[in-house]
Amino acid sequence: MLANYLIGLREGLEAALIVTILIAYIVKIDRRDVLARIWLGVGLAVLLALGIGAVLTFGTVGLSFAAQETIGGVLSIVATGLVTWMVFWMLRTARDLKGHLQGSIDRHLLGTGLGLVLVAFLAVGREGIETALFIWAAVQATGETTLPLLGAGLGILTAVALGALIYAGMLRINLAKFFAWTGGILIVVAAGVLSYGVHDLQEAGILPGLHSLAFDVSAAIPPDSWYGTLLKGTLNFSPATTWLELAAWLAYLVPTMTLFILKSRQGRPRPAAARPDGAGRAVVAAR
Repeated sequence: MLANYLIGLREGLEAALIVTILIAYIVKIDRRDVLARIWLGVGLAVLLALGIGAVLTFGTVGLSFAAQETIGGVLSIVATGLVTWMVFWMLRTARDLKGHLQGSIDRHLLGTGLGLVLVAFLAVGREGIETALFIWAAVQATGETTLPLLGAGLGILTAVALGALIYAGMLRINLAKFFAWTGGILIVVAAGVLSYGVHDLQEAGILPGLHSLAFDVSAAIPPDSWYGTLLKGTLNFSPATTWLELAAWLAYLVPTMTLFILKSRQGRPRPAAARPDGAGRAVVAAR
């Protein structure tokens, strides 16, 4: 539930920030006549995300076990790729998200402004698709439906509340730090989703090594225990893990986390240093 709350919070906050920036800029330039187009794009994006969730949930009913496991494994890998892309995209874009969106608005305000529907739809729809796919993968991995959906729903509601407070000027968030910390956590979660996707493909017979276990700690961490359920729901941890699952987990987590940390450090502003000028005064040197 915690992992799903986090993905709902992060993706929801991204969408809320996008909508907040779009609306605030439209109001600022006194073009309230096109606000309805922004909300139309947002509404279509929400419907798209719900539609994809419905297709993923009900579209596999009646398929064979191997087909269901194959679809689950492939979509888990796709979800891992989307979340990874999202994490690095936001790490790069968070500092200039406002300028990026305002530039898109300026380009689409010409004429009737119908292009704003597309701007809002694409910006919010991306977050919705990623959320639907990632939550579906979490449901498949844990076998639970209520808790993942509840966690994601609470995360989205929290994000909406934060977006409203930000728009009202009552709350300020260091977005760079927020997305850096949540991005690091999501990389760990995504590694678990990838590992479970590999397990699904092993169950389907596409990948080998289903019975070749790297470790089995089921006796110490029973899958049906509260702590086993907690580890499964947050990190997709499996007490019985195959060598191929472990290899996929490490092959993804180690280089991805290393690159993420390096990129995060590169984006930090360097502290200014004081140096004496020719007249003996201290001046700030920007590096």
